[in-house]
Amino acid sequence: MVDGKDVSVPHFGIVLPWDTFHVFSEHLKSKNIDFIIAPYIRFEGLIGEQATMFFKDPSGNALEFKSFKNMEQLFSAS
Repeated sequence: MVDGKDVSVPHFGIVLPWDTFHVFSEHLKSKNIDFIIAPYIRFEGLIGEQATMFFKDPSGNALEFKSFKNMEQLFSAS
């Protein structure tokens, strides 16, 4: 569980640039993607602030896409 949300384990993840994440998440929403966890911001205003979302690929594999407001905080804890 992360932030009260059930995170799919195992999953494949990728970190995108902040603006790219937001453009991509809007594109997915416009295509009515069935999110496991819809795009949202974690740790807003804190160290490690990040945007994240989970959905499955056509083969059923769980995918996580995330982005950090400050990429230098990729491995920082809030």
